[in-house]
Amino acid sequence: MEIRQAKADELRSGIAPVSHYFGSEPAEENVRRFERVLRPERMHLAEEDGQVVGGASAFEFQFTVPGAILPAAGVTIVGVLPTHRRQGILTQLMRAQLDDIHERGEPLACLWASEETIYGRFGYGMAALCGEIELQRVYGKFRKQPEHGGSFRLLSFEEALEAIPPVYARVAAETPGMFARPREWWEARALHDSEARRDGAGEMVRVLLERDGQGIAYAIYRLKMDFEAGNSTGEVRVLEAMGVDGEATAGIWRFLLDTDWMDSVTAELLPVDHPLFLLLEHPRRMRFRLGDSLWLRLVDVGVALAARSLEGDVVLEVGDAFCPWNDGRYSLDGSKIIEKPDLRLDVSDLASVYLGAFTFAQLRRAGRVEELTEGAISRADAAFRTDRAPWCPEIF
Repeated sequence: MEIRQAKADELRSGIAPVSHYFGSEPAEENVRRFERVLRPERMHLAEEDGQVVGGASAFEFQFTVPGAILPAAGVTIVGVLPTHRRQGILTQLMRAQLDDIHERGEPLACLWASEETIYGRFGYGMAALCGEIELQRVYGKFRKQPEHGGSFRLLSFEEALEAIPPVYARVAAETPGMFARPREWWEARALHDSEARRDGAGEMVRVLLERDGQGIAYAIYRLKMDFEAGNSTGEVRVLEAMGVDGEATAGIWRFLLDTDWMDSVTAELLPVDHPLFLLLEHPRRMRFRLGDSLWLRLVDVGVALAARSLEGDVVLEVGDAFCPWNDGRYSLDGSKIIEKPDLRLDVSDLASVYLGAFTFAQLRRAGRVEELTEGAISRADAAFRTDRAPWCPEIF
């Protein structure tokens, strides 16, 4: 078995082990889309007797953490053919990938886990949550009408490429868990509208909320029209919606909830602290269902701590069996020190609190951190506290 970097013409081979589980060979369209946003040298292949039996890749992100934007690896297209499972191939791929990420100077790696049990043994921790909703429009009334002072405009694909990214960039810059999207990403992924992704609904619709000639919110969605006994059972499927401030966010959701002829609004990948909880008169009717989203790996603990907005006097003893260069005791400024530790935890558990999704107190209640100095849990939570939940609005 050989683990190696892919060559320029091997992207299709690297995608194939994952595509197998979706019941088909990689579609030419999908290969072309990945070629636009994924460099071949960021793909590792597992090859046996000339056949690619597994792969693991990484996008190159500029990733928002509390107080900073850091380079990060967006891990994707990870899979091993079922004929070669339980042979340690995934471990070899993760070894090669994390070594490569470390050598490139990317202090973080992040991913969406197809199965939540896979990545903990490689040092990843659950670092963000998300929710999905299904809200009947009859229960979509707000407690008060938004006062955004703007107007709405439907956008063509070309118009959306110019108008939407600046709004996203403003939100991403201050939201832990989000990453910058270059133009190629918008063209090949975020605004791409293939029929295979519609699931019975219509074409992608894009709307911009503008105030004084400047975009302040947008929504990307589809409409699925249907009738039963002469009554509409149509659905607004929200793919992505966000605003640069509270009124803008309320305004774009008011627009979606007011869509004529539709009976319900559905959305996935919403932040757990979404304003709809406080905007709606009947928030319970959202049927908000919670799940894990982003998983995070601190590839360089010292750099990650030094960059994050942290204040306080707490010494962390971090254990890292898979990336032993991280083993050690750290002050909150990222320095390795020899002082007596206040808290002891695994690198995967530090990842869970790093973006602000969980607290050290929650880790303690789950038996995932050891408090060695009385009061250290409270001090650490004060240092890592954030004013918003981490959010990644896109599965990559």
